[in-house]
Amino acid sequence: MLTQCFNACAQKENATRLGGRLIQAGEVVAFPTETVYGLGADGLNPEAVRKIFELKGRPGDNPLILHVARKSDVRRLWTQVPPVAQRLMDALWPGPLTLVYQRSDIVPDEVTAGLDTVAVRMPDHKTALALIRAAERPVAAPSANISGKPSPTLAEHVLEDFDGRIPLVIDGGPCRVGVESTVLSLEGVPTILRPGGVTREMLEVLVGEVRLSPAVLHPLGEGESPSSPGMKYRHYAPSAELVVVNGSAAKAAARIRQEVERAEIEGRKCAILATKQTQSFYRGKRYVIIGDRDCPDTLCANLFAALRALEGTADLIFAEQVGLRDSGLAFMNRLLRAAGFQTIEA
Repeated sequence: MLTQCFNACAQKENATRLGGRLIQAGEVVAFPTETVYGLGADGLNPEAVRKIFELKGRPGDNPLILHVARKSDVRRLWTQVPPVAQRLMDALWPGPLTLVYQRSDIVPDEVTAGLDTVAVRMPDHKTALALIRAAERPVAAPSANISGKPSPTLAEHVLEDFDGRIPLVIDGGPCRVGVESTVLSLEGVPTILRPGGVTREMLEVLVGEVRLSPAVLHPLGEGESPSSPGMKYRHYAPSAELVVVNGSAAKAAARIRQEVERAEIEGRKCAILATKQTQSFYRGKRYVIIGDRDCPDTLCANLFAALRALEGTADLIFAEQVGLRDSGLAFMNRLLRAAGFQTIEA
């Protein structure tokens, strides 16, 4: 299969029209969103949805998100629209927020992994919205990567995994947010199942108490099935071993340098995910500055690209813990899962 890659800026109308036709025909296409690139298919076509799982090597118990182009589309996909959902949609859609509620009968089991709920979001990206409108149906789309690998934030990342395996990649340039959407369950007290670009603090302003699923910062229990994408034990992971070092910036950096020197004696190829504040600690060592620890949005935007850039050039990567406020929670969620929750104390 020949994969076509369209530049969305230069050929948006042609790209989205072609993508819509392919989705209507039961094919899978890759497209940009403000979070990461998605691997999309007709969300109401069980056979098309199964293709997503086959392409990614995704476990069948890991549910998908349905992407819509209009807020009113959720009325077909849920049994009802509760007032709290309407408030959140009015304030934060389109945007990196996925809402989970009781599914209607038209949603296939393949999308929900057999759960009674379905996750829905409206992306904040003109090309994504144009594609969904062209398809004339909700688009089921996880991140456009082989299951378990770092998510794609550039079209090039998608082609690394799927060139020749899907008919179309729409290139929309770098993704602005860089991590997947916040997933919020609306059954009972609103509960974050996966943190993202919409923070807990932002949600609490709108709806009051917002709980955090224990699985956000800890692995799922033995035999426990994920109720949201991104809850698997090891996810977003490079092929290299990744270790998170807990502690203050200075102490974590000192411990990382010590661990790198020890590993280099053993002949290991090491790399460090550094922050703007700690780069001076790593002189003489191989490091990548992924952002400003006081502005964790920058860390989220660059994490997956940095992990992919190090692929094949390092077999051991160290990263620093950051605070959990605002988007620091989303960053640490991705980092811990990429590390398989392997941590050491500074």
